[in-house]
Amino acid sequence: MPTGEFSSGGGGWRALRSFTFQVLTGQWFMIFASLLIMSMSGATYMFGLYSGDIKSSLGYDQTTLNLIGFFKDLGGNIGIISGLINEITPPWVVLSIGVIMNFFGYFMIWLAITGRTAKPHVWQICLYICIGANSQTFSSIGALITCVKNFQESRGIVIGLLKGVVGLSGAIITQLYHAFYGQDSKSLILLIGWLPAAVSCIFLRTVRLMNVVRQENELKIFYGLLYVSLSLAGFLMILIILQNRLYFPRVAYAGSASFVLILLFSQLVVIIKEEFVVWKNKRLELKDPLQLKVDSQLPNPPPLEEPRPTTGDQVKHQNPADSWWSNPFKPPERGEDYNVLQAIFSIDMIILFTVITFGIGGTLTAIDNLGQIGKSLGYPSKSITTFVSLVSIWNYLGRVASGFASEIFLVKYKFPRPLMLTLVLLLSCAGYLLIALGVPNSLYLSSVIMGFCFGAQWPLIFAIISELFGLKYYSTLYTLGGGASPLGAYILNVRITGYLYDKEAMKQLAANGLVRKEGQDLTCIGVECYKLAFLIIMAATLLACVISVILVLRTRNFYRSDIYKKFREQANRQE
Repeated sequence: MPTGEFSSGGGGWRALRSFTFQVLTGQWFMIFASLLIMSMSGATYMFGLYSGDIKSSLGYDQTTLNLIGFFKDLGGNIGIISGLINEITPPWVVLSIGVIMNFFGYFMIWLAITGRTAKPHVWQICLYICIGANSQTFSSIGALITCVKNFQESRGIVIGLLKGVVGLSGAIITQLYHAFYGQDSKSLILLIGWLPAAVSCIFLRTVRLMNVVRQENELKIFYGLLYVSLSLAGFLMILIILQNRLYFPRVAYAGSASFVLILLFSQLVVIIKEEFVVWKNKRLELKDPLQLKVDSQLPNPPPLEEPRPTTGDQVKHQNPADSWWSNPFKPPERGEDYNVLQAIFSIDMIILFTVITFGIGGTLTAIDNLGQIGKSLGYPSKSITTFVSLVSIWNYLGRVASGFASEIFLVKYKFPRPLMLTLVLLLSCAGYLLIALGVPNSLYLSSVIMGFCFGAQWPLIFAIISELFGLKYYSTLYTLGGGASPLGAYILNVRITGYLYDKEAMKQLAANGLVRKEGQDLTCIGVECYKLAFLIIMAATLLACVISVILVLRTRNFYRSDIYKKFREQANRQE
C-alpha cells in the first residue's frame, strides 16, 4: 500500500487518522470481525474430542453420552430466542448474551469433569452443554444475519464464507489448545469456554447493520477472502497429517498455532487494500473543484466528512413492520417477505423442515459418533483424532463450495439451490453405507464425505430460506430452519444409534459371561455396533431426497426468474 498519503507532517497524521477511521467503521472490517467471531464458534463440532472425557470422568454409558450429544445439538440449533431478540435489538446485544452463555455453559462442564464440583446429575450436564452450545446461535445470528442483510445480493457467498470458517474452527481451536495446554484434554473444554467469549467481546460494536451500496468489485473482494481461508484450510490439513505422524513438542504446537493466527489475520490485508482504494477515491472527489461546485448547488448537500455508518437501532426502527403473527394462512408471493407464522405454515417450509430433520440429523449422528465408531472398528487413537480433524476441514470446504458454487450456478445458469441440496443428500448416503459395511480403512473416506456433506447443507438451507421467505424476519426464520436438525439427531442418534449400540454391547458382555456393573462404561467392538443404525439412517436420508425433489418442482419457476431484481431496484432508489 502506498505510504505517500501519510507522510506530510500534521496533514499526514490527519490523513492516517481518517484512513484508520475508514477501515474500522467500514463494511469490510465488519466482515472481518464476523469472520473472526464465526471462526471461534464451532465448539459443538468438536464434541468427538471431549465427549470421551465426559463419559469416562462421570461414568456414563453410550446412551447417556448420546443424550448429552442430543442436548448439545438442541442448544446449537434451536435459536428461536436469539432470533426474536435480534428482531428488536441491535446485534451487539445478541452477541453479549452469547458471550455470557458460552462461558457459563462450558466452564460448568469443566468444573464437573475436573472434580472441582460435586458430580452433577445427568440433567445438569445436559443443561450446561445446551446453554454453552446455544450461545453459538447468538454469535451466528449476531454476525451472519447482519452480514446477509448488509450484502443481500451476495447472500450465498456470505453464508458460505462465514459458515465455512465455523467448519474450520474445530481445527483452529485444536491448534490453540495444544499451544496453551499441551495434551491436557480436559482443558479443551475450558478453552472453548473463554476464547470465543473473548473474541466476541472485542467486536461487540463492530458488527452492525449498515446501508451498504453494492460495489462493482464486491465479488472480487469476497474471492480474496476465500483464497486466504483456503490457504488456512490447506495449511491446517497438512499440519493435521504431520501431527498425527510425527511427535510434536509443546514448542512446535506454539509455532503452528502462531502461523494459524497469522493466516487468520492476513484477511486484513485484503480489507485494508480495498478500504485504501475507497478512501483515496473519496479524497480525490473532495479535491475536485467541479465536484465541490456541483455539490454546493444541491439543496441539501451531503457532508464533506465521511458519514458515520448507520447503526443497528436506526435500521431496525426506520420501517415499522407488520406484526409477525398476522394473516398466517394468506402468505405473499414466493420470494416476498413472509412473516413468521406465514413461513411456518407454508408447504415449502414444512418440506424443508422435513428434509433438514433427516438430512442434517443423519450427518450430525455420524459426526457425533465418529470417535466411538473408530474405537469399535479398531482404529488407533491417532487415527480417530485425524477423523475428527478431517471432518472439520471438509466441513469448511463443503460450506464454501456450496455457498460460492450455488451462487454462481444460480446467477449464470438459474440452477436451483434445492436441487443442489438434493445432490448433497445423495452423496451423504455413500458415507453412511461405508460406515454400515465397515470396509477396512474406509472411515477416512467416510469422515471426508460426512464433513463435506454436513457443511454443504447449511449454506444451501439458509440461502433457500432467505430467498423463499424474504429477509424481513430472517433472524427468526434462520433459527427455525436450524431447529429441525436436533429432532432428527434425537431420533437417529439417541433413539436408534445409541440404543442399538448399547444393545450390541450388552450382548457382547453376556457372550463373555460378564454382567455390567453400575457406572461401568459400555464398550462395543466390531462392525455390528453401528451397522443396522447406519442402514436405517441411509434409508431416512433417501426419503429426505425424495421429499426435497418436491421442493425442487414447486420452486422451479421461481428460480428461473431474476430473484435479485428487487434488491437492485432498492439499491438504485437509495442511490
